[in-house]
Amino acid sequence: MNNSVTNTARLLGAGLRALLVLTVVTGVIYPLAVTGVAQGLFPGRANGSEITANGKVVGSSLIGQAYNLPLKKGQETPEPDLKWFQGRPQNGLGTNSVNTRYKLILSGATNRSGDNADLIKWVKDAKAAVVKDNSTADYKVRPSDIPAEAVTSSGSGLDPDISPDYADLQVHRVAEKNGLPVAQVEKLVGEHTDGRTLGFVGEPRVNVLELNIALKDLMAKG
Repeated sequence: MNNSVTNTARLLGAGLRALLVLTVVTGVIYPLAVTGVAQGLFPGRANGSEITANGKVVGSSLIGQAYNLPLKKGQETPEPDLKWFQGRPQNGLGTNSVNTRYKLILSGATNRSGDNADLIKWVKDAKAAVVKDNSTADYKVRPSDIPAEAVTSSGSGLDPDISPDYADLQVHRVAEKNGLPVAQVEKLVGEHTDGRTLGFVGEPRVNVLELNIALKDLMAKG
């Protein structure tokens, strides 16, 4: 009996010591070491890839933002503010219950199949809106000109980037709304187009937040 109690006590003591050691190693030392290495080698990424403008953090290069007008009385979905470049649809098209306004508490895809009637309608409506919003007096958008990401959301619904094609499609509208020369806005898009990662991974892309910050700076100078 005494041996049984002694063995049990010894095993409990060993278990508690192992728990304490593992807690300190994996719960304190390891996180501090990883955080220290990350802050030392990649401080920008470790802190959320923050983007600053005029000395203030205005967002992250990893998270998309909405550029909409204030909601009018009776509206459920805000209208886009067309003086700014627009990103991808905000996790779904039309009225959607999941993350319709880049709310960071939720993210996810619409999870609808390609032949889903709702998805087909959303895409058609979104395509019509892109044609209407981006056509100007001297520039007409054709449905065949519209890239896929202009009318579909990303898997997370938070994609911060668009393709150069979609950015170029918006140039005439942005120039007209802000009273800027088209060539100047085209140059701005070119300056904020990133190539493939390592020269071969992924596709060329334009970060919408960074582009709109540059656009705001350009308007301030003008």
